[in-house]
Amino acid sequence: MSFLHHSATPASAQAPSSTPNLMRWVLFAMLPGIVVMTVYFGVGVLTNIALAALFGLALEAGVLRLRHRPLRPALNDASALVTAVLLGVALPPASPWWLIGVGMVAAVVVAKQLYGGLGQNPFNPAMVGYALLLVSFPTYMTLWAPPQALLPDTLWLQVAGMLPASELDALSGATPLDAFKHKGEAVLASEFWAAEPLPAGTLDAWQHAGWAWLLGGGVLLYKRIISWHIPVAMLGSMTLFSALFYAGDPSHFASPSFHLLTGAAIFGAFFIATDPVSAATSRRGKLIYGAGIGTLVMLIRTFGAYPDAVAFAVLLMNLCVPLLDLYSDPRVMGHTQAVRGQRPPEGEA
Repeated sequence: MSFLHHSATPASAQAPSSTPNLMRWVLFAMLPGIVVMTVYFGVGVLTNIALAALFGLALEAGVLRLRHRPLRPALNDASALVTAVLLGVALPPASPWWLIGVGMVAAVVVAKQLYGGLGQNPFNPAMVGYALLLVSFPTYMTLWAPPQALLPDTLWLQVAGMLPASELDALSGATPLDAFKHKGEAVLASEFWAAEPLPAGTLDAWQHAGWAWLLGGGVLLYKRIISWHIPVAMLGSMTLFSALFYAGDPSHFASPSFHLLTGAAIFGAFFIATDPVSAATSRRGKLIYGAGIGTLVMLIRTFGAYPDAVAFAVLLMNLCVPLLDLYSDPRVMGHTQAVRGQRPPEGEA
């Protein structure tokens, strides 16, 4: 994330003036979510982040060395660290080291450095790494443990990759979105919840994490690091579509609050979709971009194969950003209308 695109933030806003400061504020804003997730899901959340950070910094330094670029400026901007934390938080706690390593190779080497480095990447690096892992290693990516002790007995065996998938499956439980999606067409929502399908405390854990990410997002808004356009548009479109589905058939569709609080919606809206390098830049473009992500999330969650879809939705809308930027720029002062991807008429000053 960086201010390498033009910003729509007013000049009076007190936003951090440099990329390193911006990255540090993003890391600070993620602390509430990280703390809540650690409390509920254990130290595995922190091992994910630590391993991803080590891989990210090492890979960034290695590629910069191969490109004969100076190391200090790139490593000091903390962009690789932010990518590492985003990916580490998104992965199931206590993921094996090799899974994290593959994800960071995709994020830092492929999605960022091969495109020229910070500011040149058309796709969100952390989501590229996450999507690659989800498609390539679906078994490991769905092994999300239920709320557990802060330091589980099998933590280090999991991190070392020494537990077979069958044993990991026995330790894991379905996320709320996953459980509801696969409840079966014949099962009504009321019957599903009456059967208590989730391990004890699972729903509360995800909801509390959602509120924690919202608190961190509020910090980003207060510091003017992000604008409200993308988060509001994304969460608003998700609320609209989920409300329409729920109103049409509450027996088979989940409520808007369930969709907003039990997956990666709030985390994605404030910390993923708002990446200024890969997101739209004008106010109108941000609104369309955010609404598109929210719409895709709901369509994939409802009719697709994946219970959560923030990564895929963000990457698909990243593809649309050049077109959005081309046709959503506001009217330039001195022109009678916006110049939408074409030269202004002759004689127009």
